[in-house]
Amino acid sequence: MKFYNIAVIVTGLHEEYQNSILAGIQEYALRHNNINVSHFIAFGGSMRNSYHDFGEFNIYNLPDFKKFDGAILLTNTISSPPVTNKIISNIKAAGIPAVSIDDDINGFYNIGIDNESAMREIAEHFISHHGFKKFKYISGPRNNPESKLRLKAFKSVLESYAIYLDDDDIYHGDFGSQSGIEAIKYFLKTSSELPEAIVCANDLMALSAISALNKAGYSVPDDVAVSGFDDTYNARNYSPELTTVGRPLIISGKLACRVLINTIKNIPQKQSKVLDMRPRFAASCGCSQTQADPLIKFKHRNNKLLDSAFSSISLINRMSSQLVECDDLKSYIRTLKMFVSEIYAEEFYLCLCSDWIDNLNSEDFTTEHGGLSYTTMGYTDRITVPLAYVNGEFIDKYPDFDSRIMLPDMFNTASKSKLYYFIPLHFRERCLGYIVILNSDFPMYGYMFQSWSITISNTLENVRKMLYLDSVAKKKNKLYTIDTLSNIYNRTGFTQKSTPQFKRCQIEQKNVMLMFIDMDGLKMINDTYGHKDGDKAICALADAIGKSCTNDEVYARFGGDEFLIFAPEYTEEQAKELSMRIEQNIEAFNEESSYPYKIAASIGHHICVPEKGSELFQLVTLADNVMYENKKRRKSSVYLKKSK
Repeated sequence: MKFYNIAVIVTGLHEEYQNSILAGIQEYALRHNNINVSHFIAFGGSMRNSYHDFGEFNIYNLPDFKKFDGAILLTNTISSPPVTNKIISNIKAAGIPAVSIDDDINGFYNIGIDNESAMREIAEHFISHHGFKKFKYISGPRNNPESKLRLKAFKSVLESYAIYLDDDDIYHGDFGSQSGIEAIKYFLKTSSELPEAIVCANDLMALSAISALNKAGYSVPDDVAVSGFDDTYNARNYSPELTTVGRPLIISGKLACRVLINTIKNIPQKQSKVLDMRPRFAASCGCSQTQADPLIKFKHRNNKLLDSAFSSISLINRMSSQLVECDDLKSYIRTLKMFVSEIYAEEFYLCLCSDWIDNLNSEDFTTEHGGLSYTTMGYTDRITVPLAYVNGEFIDKYPDFDSRIMLPDMFNTASKSKLYYFIPLHFRERCLGYIVILNSDFPMYGYMFQSWSITISNTLENVRKMLYLDSVAKKKNKLYTIDTLSNIYNRTGFTQKSTPQFKRCQIEQKNVMLMFIDMDGLKMINDTYGHKDGDKAICALADAIGKSCTNDEVYARFGGDEFLIFAPEYTEEQAKELSMRIEQNIEAFNEESSYPYKIAASIGHHICVPEKGSELFQLVTLADNVMYENKKRRKSSVYLKKSK
């Protein structure tokens, strides 16, 4: 059986408009059982934070549309015209058919509604039936096609009755609930009296406007009438029941899917299909209550909604409280696994960008926002998957993959339709990666799913910051403890590393060994060849010492051309063997190097059981004395290499 893969672009599953249309798309796909739907979902515009929106909309840079047979777009839900234009451009470049819902895009099929006729009927009803003459209007975004058509139709009817709206009478929102609240605040601030009616471009803004009016001490419809648009579940079951415009959202989704699949099959389709709309006049404008659902059905649906809400809130709260305690990725993944099964998905993938925690090996830690370079637009070439859940089992080592394939095996032939959800992971504009969920109802839970997604992003960012700060602390500590010339411990580092072992041997009354090494002939090298070559000679000796310390000895540059080595529970034989290894590594360097000089060193050591109350550096003098005696016994060295 031939399978078809379609991409769906949408913002805001937390709203009934998007949710209902997607339900229609999915119903059609599952009924035919050979259509895979990949939803690319953002929640941009709902938080009123441009940085957050940037991170959300980045998910639209993920799909390679050439891999899909077609696409369905709800671009009217995207609040950023540049983002919308880029999506359209990418789909056209891929050369695949596309269906746009409620946004007529040149070159794409369109499933639309008659916005003007429905809004005209609302306006006519308010004027002719109720006699209203004073209006306010809450609009959607200025650049949204549906928003512009509804406002145009409303103003046209008013003007035919010689009623005109001033700029202060119109509030341009974003179709979100907060816009309804802000609009009422604006109207109350700029007007000395209430209008007779407030007409809203959608139900979500209308319901929040009623709530804001109630909080301000006004009653709907006694003090002011309110209408919406979309006929959502909440509008039908609100008190007062909302006057609104019914629209076939689920049918729109089904029809869009059917048109797309028929087009893929080369079955001719009409370029545009306009669905009928009809007003439903109810209590919010003063008309009789017309409860659509019987009470028993209403209670049943409400109970289901409450049950899912309480369950989701419990999941989010428990997950958030435990994930926030994690300070590394390993513990984070272990904790997240505890909650993945609760979303009842067939598959779940946590996909992270290769640079999600920055380049922690870099020496530059000065970039703003606590990071070096990080991805904001698109995704890194490689994606890593620290958590994969497939058919009830976690896969410990899921292979990395190229981000251009989005998810391995997603286009493989299956026995049934698959519903994928791609959700962005980000903190502000910083891209962390994305989540992929297969065949789960949870993404359709609206606001709960949005909160769940934000929780994962924010707690993952918390882990990133913990790892980053830990790395910064280690690097700062390195600046204090590592000698910048020789790249071995300095005196501070030597003290930090050796003191705990010295004190343990002091308590347990066990031997400690301190070796003092002094470079021979450094002045001659500096005077003859310059201090740059003198530095090279110091580094060569440090390297020889490092190669010789093979039993966890602690070694450091004590200062100038002097070096120390500390070792607990050391014997005289071990100390002599260490001295011999150092001499051998020095000789090996001299034989292999192209330097015009040799390096040499005098070595002395002291072994004892440290007395209680004594300090580590008291042994330095004793070892130094032994080294000095050895230096005096050495024959005068010739440091210049003989010409061959």
